[in-house]
Amino acid sequence: MWKLLRQTGCVGIVTEPPPGSDEALRIADSLQLQIKSIIGRALCIRQIDAGSCNGCELEIHALNNPVYNIEGLGIKFVASPRHADLLLVTGPVSRSMEVALRRTYEATPDPKLVVAIGDCGCTGGIFGENYASTGRVANVIPVNVAVPGCPPSPSRILAGILTAISSPRAITSVSDN
Repeated sequence: MWKLLRQTGCVGIVTEPPPGSDEALRIADSLQLQIKSIIGRALCIRQIDAGSCNGCELEIHALNNPVYNIEGLGIKFVASPRHADLLLVTGPVSRSMEVALRRTYEATPDPKLVVAIGDCGCTGGIFGENYASTGRVANVIPVNVAVPGCPPSPSRILAGILTAISSPRAITSVSDN
């Protein structure tokens, strides 16, 4: 023990140099400012599962983990469509969810933004249109941004959300590029 203390006294405490500035923090700050300049406050999202397999929901939940930290960007999920700025819809719209999805859309205050997530939400996926499914989300309510993938990664979902708020009038699709 004394030998270790003597060595520490002679050499001093050796530490790592301080880390450099983190570029991700600057990007996060600029995104937060962009969201607040467009909406004026935090972006509130209502997520709706219209009949999916829950693969897309797992990726949406990953947006709340420390890696993506979506709440740190000023984006939060809400329970009521009356408090929402954007609807995030997954899955092909089942016949039993068609009325509920329309009511949710109507309850959302203007301007209404809708992002369809996953291949099923964008095109109907493997389910398509049949006796149990109306197919894609756009068959029931207007969609601003489509994020294809089975399931799309959290970064692509985040890109779709940011595309929707930056160009709300355009109907776009977020691809791999």
